[in-house]
Amino acid sequence: MSRSVPWDSIPTPAADFTVMRVSGASGVPIYWGRDMGAQCLLIVELQGNHTVQFRRDTVTLHGIGVDLRIGDKDGAQRLVLTLARHIDRDLFLGLCETLIGSLKDVADSAEALSVALAHLKRWKTFLAGRNARLLSPEEVRGLFGELHVLRKLYQDRLTQTAAIDAWCGPDKSHQDFIFGDRAIEVKSLSGRERSTVRISSEDQLESLSDELFLLTLRLIDRPDAEQAFSLNSAVALITEELTDSEAIEQLMSKLADVGYAPLAEYDSPCFAVRDVQGYRVHDDFPRLIRSELPTGVVKVAYDIKLEAIAQHQCDEAVVFGGD
Repeated sequence: MSRSVPWDSIPTPAADFTVMRVSGASGVPIYWGRDMGAQCLLIVELQGNHTVQFRRDTVTLHGIGVDLRIGDKDGAQRLVLTLARHIDRDLFLGLCETLIGSLKDVADSAEALSVALAHLKRWKTFLAGRNARLLSPEEVRGLFGELHVLRKLYQDRLTQTAAIDAWCGPDKSHQDFIFGDRAIEVKSLSGRERSTVRISSEDQLESLSDELFLLTLRLIDRPDAEQAFSLNSAVALITEELTDSEAIEQLMSKLADVGYAPLAEYDSPCFAVRDVQGYRVHDDFPRLIRSELPTGVVKVAYDIKLEAIAQHQCDEAVVFGGD
């Protein structure tokens, strides 16, 4: 279903730009706009002079102009975002919507500029080299599951920076997490996938680490559940919890690598995690691995029945390196 695009309601001016105020924002005034070249704009109105702050913290984005301009009133300035290419309008709309959400209750102009520039910085890597498509439902579930495990790692086992570094899924590694002497492959199961788990290559269940684990998470679409999160809210929760600037920067880079940006499409579904189960993968675990495939057989994908690996179950704490 297509979203309403605010710029479609704004005429192209003969000079300067035409604006329409964003409704529902109680903080600094924010406007949708079009300039005389019919380019799409987002304008944040600021009181006071913020030139020093802007020059210190400014962000350069691929395909989006970021400017601080003099406003109509004395002592006023405007933060103006300008979309360079019309073809990127859907992604620009997503950026603007999430920025508006971050600013809707921010009344102080200096704080608003700080929030806006930090928000743009989080988008920078994604916009610099993105694959412009929405993640599939399966990719959304997979990413959500990996973020759930990532959060558990920095809460219970590793430092924030070490946990982000251990997340290898975005790096196209064979396993999703590698740290110390262990590797973890994470599988997020939908409500329909009750009895099997899909292994997508001959490398997923073979590792150079001393210990290899398969961790399954059942994700239930429960928007009414207290501990249910959308993909966007899961990312927002993690970025709020991270206090290490290096960890935040690395997280944003890895999210960009998997093609994620905080678009409105990822506000649903909302998942609750149920039935987390760990399995130790060792010699008699049923699997197809590269080192044992017949010559000429490549790109193997297969399903494993969960009941067939029940004897390999282990506590979740063991998967993460606990006792």
